Amino acid sequence: MDLGRMLEKCRRDQWSVDDLDWSRPPPTLPRDKEEAVCQYFTDMAGIERLAGALFATQARQADDPVLRAIFDSFVVDEERHAVAAERLARYYDVRHLRRYEMNPALVKFRPHFLRVVELMPPEIATAYITAGELMLDVALLRSLDDYVGDQMSHQAMHLINRDESRHIAIDFHMTEKYATDEFLAARARRPKPPLRDRARGWRALAVMLFHAQPFMRGVFLEPMDKTDPGGKRILEAFKRMQLLARKPQLARLPFTRFMLRVQEAFNHPVIGPIFGGLLLRLLGGEARAATVQFTDDELARAQQMSFDELAEDALAVKYS
Repeated sequence: MDLGRMLEKCRRDQWSVDDLDWSRPPPTLPRDKEEAVCQYFTDMAGIERLAGALFATQARQADDPVLRAIFDSFVVDEERHAVAAERLARYYDVRHLRRYEMNPALVKFRPHFLRVVELMPPEIATAYITAGELMLDVALLRSLDDYVGDQMSHQAMHLINRDESRHIAIDFHMTEKYATDEFLAARARRPKPPLRDRARGWRALAVMLFHAQPFMRGVFLEPMDKTDPGGKRILEAFKRMQLLARKPQLARLPFTRFMLRVQEAFNHPVIGPIFGGLLLRLLGGEARAATVQFTDDELARAQQMSFDELAEDALAVKYS
């Protein structure tokens, strides 16, 4: 990836929430749909601000000034998305049926995810960031927009999706970077962090995984079950995660190798039914994410693709 060109695109494609035409009257939605839409946009604002905090951490950790500037622009993007989501929640709150607050599972999950990104090795933190962005970009945002079915949402989501496409591209770029021989060799030459620091990181990951199941269910899966009842988009997001993890460069990494073994055990006809609950906790708590979603032909195709091509393939799904 040409990071200089990416930074130019980040700066060129900035926009303002006030650019949208908020003067058009909102539609009158059925009561249950109005409540659902307002709640989902309220949660979306929280997800976007969590993503912004994650990118801020990555910006602080970046050793390349161009990459740091890209991440800084992503922080600006995510705050703009959060403000847009909040305004959309107010826009569709026609009847003022109730007060909308962020899902408690999201509130509880946020600090633990941030701690993982701060304390864990970058390839592990990036794996979870990429998974979250795929669920948000490929599945949730598009399905929510279709569910609302209104021009105001379409305008906002068009611009938000354009930003998110840049984020996905960089997520895949960073995933590849942390799996290169050069990066791994450079890290091997550095002294290992003290045992106490490593223990803090693994404890942070364990606590995050404990909170991941209610977070996934409340913020992604239950809304997706309503906005995309067939589950097509969330399964596409899970498929992209699984294909990415099986790229040879990633599959050799200790943590990825461990997670793939856990997934294999979950799908085993004997081990899975017995230890499925425990295995799901290790994987983040979602059976559909742990169940193999790709065919042999799709895996073979993905193995031949570059990381940039995999990112483009994932982005193409959300517009299909």
